[in-house]
Amino acid sequence: MSSSWSLRRGATILPDGRVHVAVWAPAAESLQVRVHDGPAAGTHRMETATEGEGVVETVVQGAAAGNDYTFVLPDGRELPDPVSRWQPHGVHGASRIVDPAAFAWSDASWKGMPLADYAIYELHMGTFTREGTFDAAIAELPRLAALGITAIELMPVAQFPGERNWGYDGVHLYAVQHSYGGPDGLKRLVDAAHGHGLAVVLDVVYNHLGPEGNYLDAFGPYFTDRYQTPWGRAVNYDGPHSDGVRRHVIDNACHWIHEYHVDALRLDAVHGIFDFGALHLLQELTDRVHDVGTAAGRTVVVIAESDLNDPRLIEPAVEGGYGMDAQWADDFHHAVHAAITGETSGYYSDFGGTERVADSLREPFVYAGSLSAHRKRRHGASSAGRPRAQFIVSVQNHDQVGNRAAGDRFGTLIPPDRQRVAAALLLLSPYVPMLFMGEEYGETNPFQYFISHSDPGLVEAVRKGRRDEFASFGWGDEVPDPQAAETFVRSRLDTAKAAGPPHAGIQALYTDLLLLRKAEASLRPGGSPVEVGYDSDGIISLDRAAGWRALFNLSDVEHSVRLSADAAAWTLHLTTDDERYGGAGRSTSRDGGEFMLPAWSAALFQRQQ
Repeated sequence: MSSSWSLRRGATILPDGRVHVAVWAPAAESLQVRVHDGPAAGTHRMETATEGEGVVETVVQGAAAGNDYTFVLPDGRELPDPVSRWQPHGVHGASRIVDPAAFAWSDASWKGMPLADYAIYELHMGTFTREGTFDAAIAELPRLAALGITAIELMPVAQFPGERNWGYDGVHLYAVQHSYGGPDGLKRLVDAAHGHGLAVVLDVVYNHLGPEGNYLDAFGPYFTDRYQTPWGRAVNYDGPHSDGVRRHVIDNACHWIHEYHVDALRLDAVHGIFDFGALHLLQELTDRVHDVGTAAGRTVVVIAESDLNDPRLIEPAVEGGYGMDAQWADDFHHAVHAAITGETSGYYSDFGGTERVADSLREPFVYAGSLSAHRKRRHGASSAGRPRAQFIVSVQNHDQVGNRAAGDRFGTLIPPDRQRVAAALLLLSPYVPMLFMGEEYGETNPFQYFISHSDPGLVEAVRKGRRDEFASFGWGDEVPDPQAAETFVRSRLDTAKAAGPPHAGIQALYTDLLLLRKAEASLRPGGSPVEVGYDSDGIISLDRAAGWRALFNLSDVEHSVRLSADAAAWTLHLTTDDERYGGAGRSTSRDGGEFMLPAWSAALFQRQQ
């Protein structure tokens, strides 16, 4: 994989076999690197480099891939490398030298895919399989490809404390979690995914770092007190010495593309990235990642998660935007969830009813400058003019499931008929769909919040924070202990369920809809107009290009829906009430172009052109 970009910090194996070690450390008066094993074992003095303020470096003869090393501070402390590629002993242990060129890739023909072709499957590596490893996940790739998935999205895999964590407490941005399989394990997964025609999206966290194992203060001013985030100290992207911090993060993004052949990055909660400089970090990072992808001859995309409903994230730089490729559109989730579950607490108080679901199908931001009762202010801006392929929607994801007090999924919240309607709304929507692992068969195991910190004070703070977070939802104190191993175990998928009712029917529906979407370009996001209608009876109609019409009944009673005067002009492709999907098979056509739509069902028609 050729590229003009290369990682010049951390431990790099030179062509002559020596190892170049460099670190940005303006906060340290002096540094040494100690190699723990091999012929180069011992302490080596580091000198000021010419390539950047605060960088020190040395070249070590005799060091090699597989050797462990640490940086020695003037006070005698030994710390891991901030740019460590591998932490086999955890966040507090020594770093290990890795040779990125040693892996034998087999994906030379893979060029990526446009966003419009993405059908994303979000998964947590630790609970996706019983083993919780990259290699175990490889065995599941044929199943996902057969389902009609075209991209897998990995929740963060940067090294975190212990072996149980969602990944958002990562502290070593460059090191792949050792318990998942380390650097080569991730490469094997990406290589195998490409072999199955699957793109790989990686979730990365640049708005904060976790508290345990975070030694960055010893090296430089990575953090700032001028801004606050709900998750930890804000990263210093625009203050004194911020150039070194920005490079640390931008190089990290590029290294996932260059060294791991990742196709897309999903940037977590970008509303927590504070930068008031002239060139925003998000724009600079996106530009550089695109450059690395172009040099490699692959389509590479950058996706934002934001709760601001701000189209500037994805508007081109020439129009004053940041030029990112896509963003999550959570209003779709909230509208569907509120309508189907009837929940009205917390931010769901802004949603509920058929009209909001129709609004979310018409435009990705339901709140585009209108008053939000939950926020007690106006919220969002219009996304008019932006391609629909720039918006990623879901009816379940790790945030919306895992940040419920009990981590309960649709599989336990709502009956199968409503799960099937939710699937149809998602997969027939004019946006890029994303499933959360297990959703495709109606998984009933929860996905709960779990950690494995070693600091008792930190553990108790997390417990209290979780209880406080759910106060506005009225979920009480029934919050599973995040530190308990059984909380993690409960959150594992049980894919054996997919063989029996009602799960087999739900999976059959997901498969048919995903494969239909994959085969029919007119059902994927495009430039054609979308027409949405709704009425007070709970009926929504969605008209797409090529004569496709979807009907959704979000009510407790069946309704007769008129298609047109010429009933013969319409072909019924599927109905969620089909017995094949676990329904009652009640849908019937009527003379005069009318169709009987059962309660909590959806149907897809196509008009002869």
